[in-house]
Amino acid sequence: MIDFHCHVDLYPDPHAIARECRERKLNVLSVTTTPSAWAGTSALGGGAIITALGLHPQLAHERKGELPLFDRILPGSAYVGEVGLDGASEFKTHWQDQIDVFRHILGACTEAGGRVMSIHSRRASTPVLDLLELYPESGTPILHWFTGTARELDRAISLGCWFSVGPAMLRSKRGKDLVMRMPRERVLTESDGPFAQIKERSIFPWEVNLAEAKLADLWDSDPGSTGQLLSENLNILLSIGR
Repeated sequence: MIDFHCHVDLYPDPHAIARECRERKLNVLSVTTTPSAWAGTSALGGGAIITALGLHPQLAHERKGELPLFDRILPGSAYVGEVGLDGASEFKTHWQDQIDVFRHILGACTEAGGRVMSIHSRRASTPVLDLLELYPESGTPILHWFTGTARELDRAISLGCWFSVGPAMLRSKRGKDLVMRMPRERVLTESDGPFAQIKERSIFPWEVNLAEAKLADLWDSDPGSTGQLLSENLNILLSIGR
């Protein structure tokens, strides 16, 4: 199983979550929200748990002073996330800070030779795509929990974006419709735990099996073939990350 966007460090007992992921042989991209969280989150990694270096757009105005730290850590991280833009009304006040931080990150990734990037684009799909178009050598973008329009999705596909989808996204008709338009060879599963919820509680990383089962239904595929395709997709990204 694959959880390509999870905040392992933000669970109440992150060490227990990491241990359970390893016992279940779960492939996890453990994203961070600030560069200062990198050291602690990396300590949870190992095995099939990969740590990504991030600076979340919702924290851009508070943590933009950590960009020099981001730059110092970046050479040692092949994966970047969670980064991007958030266009929700409560974060619009700090929109320019978000833009400045995301541009800096894309520029740094470009200079570093490209990175695999897990990207937040809530209510900001077009601005995110605009910046990705400005920095085509920044790496391989993976749009996590994409909620844009069909037209924005088509543009993302044309720009070479990948997508990570989870059980929460696949509950809605709109989410299912978007997934059906995504190239299957560029789709991975995610939990977005502990933020995403199922049954009024935080989802656990291993519950990505719910997303995998739903994808099999949507794709009219048997579970074994769906799991194999997702594994092949993961191996492509891991080869890029190396």
